[in-house]
Amino acid sequence: MSKSWESMEKNKLALIADFYELTMAAGYFASGKQAEIAYFDLFFRTIPDGGGYAVAAGQSEVIDYLMNLKFNADDIDFLRSKNMFSEAFLTYLKTFKFSGDVWMVKEGSVVFPNEPLAIVRANIIEAQLIETYLLLQMNHQSLIATKASRIVRAAQGRPIMEFGARRAHGVDSALLGAKAAYIGGVYGTSLAKADQLYQIPALGTMAHSWVQMFNSELEAFIEYAKSYPNNATFLVDTYNVLKSGVPNAILAIQTVLWPKGIKTAGIRIDSGDLTYLSKEARKLLDEAGCEAVKIVVSNSLDEWIITELLIQGAKIDSFGVGERLITAKSEPVFGGVYKLVATEKNGKIEPKIKISENPEKMTNPHFKQVYRIFDRQTNKALADLVTVFDEVIDETMPLEIFDPTLIHKRKLLTDFYVEKRLHQVIASGVVKIEPMTLEAARNHLRKELDQMWDEVKRFANPHQYYVDLSDKLWNIRKTMIENSIR
Repeated sequence: MSKSWESMEKNKLALIADFYELTMAAGYFASGKQAEIAYFDLFFRTIPDGGGYAVAAGQSEVIDYLMNLKFNADDIDFLRSKNMFSEAFLTYLKTFKFSGDVWMVKEGSVVFPNEPLAIVRANIIEAQLIETYLLLQMNHQSLIATKASRIVRAAQGRPIMEFGARRAHGVDSALLGAKAAYIGGVYGTSLAKADQLYQIPALGTMAHSWVQMFNSELEAFIEYAKSYPNNATFLVDTYNVLKSGVPNAILAIQTVLWPKGIKTAGIRIDSGDLTYLSKEARKLLDEAGCEAVKIVVSNSLDEWIITELLIQGAKIDSFGVGERLITAKSEPVFGGVYKLVATEKNGKIEPKIKISENPEKMTNPHFKQVYRIFDRQTNKALADLVTVFDEVIDETMPLEIFDPTLIHKRKLLTDFYVEKRLHQVIASGVVKIEPMTLEAARNHLRKELDQMWDEVKRFANPHQYYVDLSDKLWNIRKTMIENSIR
């Protein structure tokens, strides 16, 4: 019988790797290249949903993985059974430990295509073996955090609750999806385990089955109000929202909560025309003196539907969003990639480039740093500049930036300041900067979004935020491309 994923221990992750990474690692070992240093960039090429920005998440899990990565006896036995790996290589894996360097943007950062979210410097075997895990964590969590941020913005300050666990693609997807959604700005989650692990507020009301289990809808609401007088939200669409659901919720509130001096409660609508029903429900509640009762809606919501509901004047106080958030249904792939950009020999870095028939798949070579450039007067972000790692930007001197594809598009900046984006989190296999707390990552995203112009945050046809290359990096790339075709 195969072992379930849930039964695996936390550090049994070494074989969460594409098999070709193992065969390449064995090949590097056999050819004597295991000590050669390589640099890899983790970046993405396009923003999901045609949006103007993305949110980086998953860094905490990556750091934890790298610090606990090892091959156990079962892993070695499995690889031996494939009859493809030498005993010398398997012996090497027995003492395997990540000893490289890692630079990352902060979790919760606003990020853009073609700039590194993470850089790995390590011997080629170490750098290669970690590719799959790094990509699966950062691709998934960045996707969900980006989608959550869009949905939260659509709600215009109204709380968003993540209700997607039962539609998630597995346990990790549900748990880490809830975590990423919280970084993206949701108020809470339906998943109790996410509260236990991450202290994300677990929220919930009742199911239709609760209402159906009682002799009447009114009895169901009264019993619920008795059980949870300080947190009573009534699901009012089991039978008929306006004819029975809302009137029965009002009766339960008046007969159970009001005598206790409790005015606050909620109703939830999970089907039908949410604009019409919320407006009519609001009228019924207000006429009954239940002005403090909030209206929550759910039912396959996303940022577009929420936007339309609010444009139509729906009387909604908060939203429960499930499958279209936890699966990022409209575009369920983030598209991050992990590419070799340099090697190092005798302390000298040698840039590498991938040339492709598809221009968008060509890479930016070299060991790099990313700077965000801010307008000193507004504190708004103007552009990101990708440089060679040792370049320093002089804030006292004018800076000309240009589009790396359309190089005639240039801008001279004079009154600006810059911020380094990539920070070394691991040095020689030792954690240098501890992972951010969930609240810190969430607050970091809030701050970074405040620094973005509203035009970049539009859902439809957002302003393109520029990610430019420094003169030095652009010339290195240009020379390498020209040399490749001679």
